[in-house]
Amino acid sequence: MSARWLALIFMFSTPLWAGELEPARAPRKPIQPLPAGVTLAAVLTDARLDEVSGLAVSRRHPGIVWVHNDSQDAHALYAVDTQGRVRATLELPVPNIDWEDIASYQRDGRSYLLVADTGDNGGIRKELVLHEVPEPAELRDQGASALRSIRFRWPDGARDCEALAVDVADASIWLISKKRVPPQLFRLPLLPAEPDAVQVAEFRGQLAGIVQPSASDLSANPVYGKYRSQITAADISADGQRFAVMSYQHLYLWPRHPDGWPATLAQAPIRLDLPWMAQAEAMGFDASGATVWISSEHLPAPLIRHALGH
Repeated sequence: MSARWLALIFMFSTPLWAGELEPARAPRKPIQPLPAGVTLAAVLTDARLDEVSGLAVSRRHPGIVWVHNDSQDAHALYAVDTQGRVRATLELPVPNIDWEDIASYQRDGRSYLLVADTGDNGGIRKELVLHEVPEPAELRDQGASALRSIRFRWPDGARDCEALAVDVADASIWLISKKRVPPQLFRLPLLPAEPDAVQVAEFRGQLAGIVQPSASDLSANPVYGKYRSQITAADISADGQRFAVMSYQHLYLWPRHPDGWPATLAQAPIRLDLPWMAQAEAMGFDASGATVWISSEHLPAPLIRHALGH
């Protein structure tokens, strides 16, 4: 599909920088060339995908990404192919209070999906939860065959969080706060020693190099311009060598530092521009780690492929 068509899709998506906060009358962007490495795979038009806020590339089914919607929507994951078609629905037996991200990974020879019910726009939730489900062997509408939940709280009070990544090598879950400047990094165990207890997320540092709103951003929209640099998604490559986070404007990449992820994210990242999208909140590495897939809230939503190289 041509760059002009892709740009038109982005232009006519409702521009929301901060979920329900941004008015639909925000100014349209002019047609611009696509950033290097970006191609449009499909356009999501299925009415069930009206507020995609999390995306993970399947580790079991080639050519499939798993997505979910934002808060108070169906408690379901959708298997979407690279033509934008919903191939299957996986229902979870838990409510969607505010699902914000999803990770895919393999552990002990099995493929899993981890859903982050961590959204908290009002800063009022005292306890949050992550749900792990086995990735189904067949692409058909079904319920989750099993579910394991990790309940947790922040160490020092409520905060919003829309970014989740899993590192199987050290059995860790990494969470990045939203709205804090600079973004804050927290760790949870993937396999807690006391699985039924409420875990306490461990503060492990801050992210360096996240571009903050420019004077023109704030001038163009004094109320909502500040949200354009907030972190909306995260992922770790399957080989454990790259950490990626995404804002509404940029994709940030860090090659792994020998001293671990806190040291990694304290360094300056590689920053890549995103094409203009209504509300970029869903991102995940493919199995090779050389490509990320990205989508946006609000239909019609682009499903784009961002080639990174090795």
